[in-house]
Amino acid sequence: MERSRKPHILVVDDHEDNVELLRARLEARGYEVEGAVDGQAALDQVDKQVPDLILLDVMMPKIDGMEVARRLKARMANKELPFIPIIMQTALDTTEHKVEGLGAGAIDYITKPINFAELEARVSSQLHLKKLQSELEARDKELSELNDKLRQISLTDGLTQVENRRSLEERLHDMWSHSVRLHEPIALVMCDIDKFKNVNDQYGHQAGDAVLKEFAQLLKGEAREIDRVGRYGGEEFLLILPGTVLDAAVTFAERLREKVEGHTFTYTGGTLKRTMSCGVAASPHPKVKDQEALLKASDDALYVAKETGRNRVIRFDGADFNAHMQSKGNDSADGQTKVSTPGTNTGGTAAPGAPPKVKASAEGPRASA
Repeated sequence: MERSRKPHILVVDDHEDNVELLRARLEARGYEVEGAVDGQAALDQVDKQVPDLILLDVMMPKIDGMEVARRLKARMANKELPFIPIIMQTALDTTEHKVEGLGAGAIDYITKPINFAELEARVSSQLHLKKLQSELEARDKELSELNDKLRQISLTDGLTQVENRRSLEERLHDMWSHSVRLHEPIALVMCDIDKFKNVNDQYGHQAGDAVLKEFAQLLKGEAREIDRVGRYGGEEFLLILPGTVLDAAVTFAERLREKVEGHTFTYTGGTLKRTMSCGVAASPHPKVKDQEALLKASDDALYVAKETGRNRVIRFDGADFNAHMQSKGNDSADGQTKVSTPGTNTGGTAAPGAPPKVKASAEGPRASA
């Protein structure tokens, strides 16, 4: 309850004289009072204006006080209504009736004929508890919102406002598990701004920051809603593409590369052009046994793209990738290094822990090349 307004009390009694008597007493104590003469009218009044407290008669026509309390209690439990203390008022003074009323949702009980001093004390006490509970709920909500903001900050790159490395690794873990469970493909595109160090050296770090921000938005603008885009470190960015086979991921990466190549980056004081290199890997693949292997495969492919001239897209285990790795003397058939056997791009039996076969995803258009 805000301090700037009076507490609002709803009095429910099928005798209008009782309603008016209680109204006069409570208004004299500084409360705002509304009245209802049956259970349905009480429920309707709550829908119009939620009271801070309800004085509820038990024995009424149509809907009695017990049923009104049960309905209100259910709505409070479902968070449709805030907490409303209910004080039952009745001439039935047996323990059985009191237990029934408290079980139905009442917070307190007072018997007729009403002792007004006792009533005022009970009303004051319950309104105080209501105030304390409202303050506690407000603090809990504020704390929850703050925690949500802190978590979002912890998962967001401060400069580019895309996901950071921690968030990407969490997303990759979840998406890899999803792909294994549903036998769906998943692809990664690791990309890097070519000669980015020269931007900082020649134009200054503010220009470099501007390029990183624009670059991140270019990637995000081309990605689907279900894709994840983030800054993996420095000028390296990672895109996670669920439901995407290798050929389709390579086509997507090439479109990104062309987009960046044709883009003019702006910064305070000028403009500049830059290109990017991409490494692409996907699962299922016989050399991709787990999510770490998938990540390493995309990073290895990016390394080859940078080594072989930049401004290009290289697929893991493709002809260009294998030729370069063999020229470096890095040849292995175990799939644990950057190397693969020439000519084995995709296909074969899926490795343990990887999706055993490709199934088109309903989430997006990249399930085929």
